[in-house]
Amino acid sequence: MSADSSRVDPAHPGTLAVAAVRALSPYVPGKPISELERELGVTDIIKLASNENPHGPSPAVLEAMHRSLGSVWLYPDGSCHELKLALARHLGVGPECLSIGNGSNDLLMLLAEAFLAPHLSAVYSQYGFAIYPLVIRETGAQAIEVAARPLEAPMPLGHDLAAMRSALRPDTRMLFIANPNNPTGTWTQARELERLIEAVPPTTLIALDEAYYEYGRECGLPDTLPWVASHPNLIVLRTFSKAYGLAGARVGYAVSHPEIAAVLDRLRPAFNVNSLAQAGAVAALADQAHMRRAVAATTRELERLCAGLRRLGLWTAPSAANFVLVRIGARAAQLFQALLERGIIVRPLASYGLPEHVRISVGLPEQNERLLAALAQLHVQDECAVTQVR
Repeated sequence: MSADSSRVDPAHPGTLAVAAVRALSPYVPGKPISELERELGVTDIIKLASNENPHGPSPAVLEAMHRSLGSVWLYPDGSCHELKLALARHLGVGPECLSIGNGSNDLLMLLAEAFLAPHLSAVYSQYGFAIYPLVIRETGAQAIEVAARPLEAPMPLGHDLAAMRSALRPDTRMLFIANPNNPTGTWTQARELERLIEAVPPTTLIALDEAYYEYGRECGLPDTLPWVASHPNLIVLRTFSKAYGLAGARVGYAVSHPEIAAVLDRLRPAFNVNSLAQAGAVAALADQAHMRRAVAATTRELERLCAGLRRLGLWTAPSAANFVLVRIGARAAQLFQALLERGIIVRPLASYGLPEHVRISVGLPEQNERLLAALAQLHVQDECAVTQVR
């Protein structure tokens, strides 16, 4: 293809796509279990790559989803009326402030499509969620990446909010913040975050991605929803994929000023959230005890897993989520492959600019033990495979 990304070649129909889209690299998710089975013929696989909740949804959720199969031949409620009412009651917000998406990724894409354009810019942090630059660049807007905090900082590799504030320009329409952040697990405390939100001009929208909010509460993260009323440019995004154990159902939501919610509703694809997902999400909200038990169990296992990793001489980042960032060293890619051969899937992070690191989701106790045993075995075989950050 020509170096001129605007050139159209009829022999190559892909060149008919707009230049901004042609320049994108697709998001690469964690390796699925079925893919590893096909590639290596491995069985008895554990997946610790995609930050899924190994405890899964409550039995009441599965029962509600099963009941909804009886009407699966009908289109779902396009307005997600029952789910919005349940969320409004649970969160203490008006239904008019809610937007429902096919996962919170869906809403991030809608926000970019609605509010970004080639003459505008958007700011995000280095090592922030990979979807942010993707949705910015697909609109043709300029993506401004701000350097993360250094390794020696109290919150290593986390968002530098002061630098992000300084990076804002008159043409900056959106600021993306993940709290806690994926893939680092780092977080920002209430006062620092509130100071930033108060300093951002009203012409810049703040997309506050709280996909791991329920886990972050254990570290003292604030409930930011009351801030939306006094900051019309603030959009808080959350999901049922993590703490509620509904990653496969794909349902997320945003809380924003009603006018922003109305804009998103104009763009939202018809029936973007299926009937099973809506039924499961409503039931999940009604069973908070199951979610809290799963979060508490994961938090305990996170502490135990990190302690085991440190005993092996591995550096771990502080985490307020259900995963941990681990520095392996120059042979991170080889270690990732060695774990695959043992039926353990973790997440390599070269695509995030962290080629010496992997991200490990917190599994069940027996899964975490198996991972630690495999790492200990590999450490004995190859001292270079696990490198301590000095």
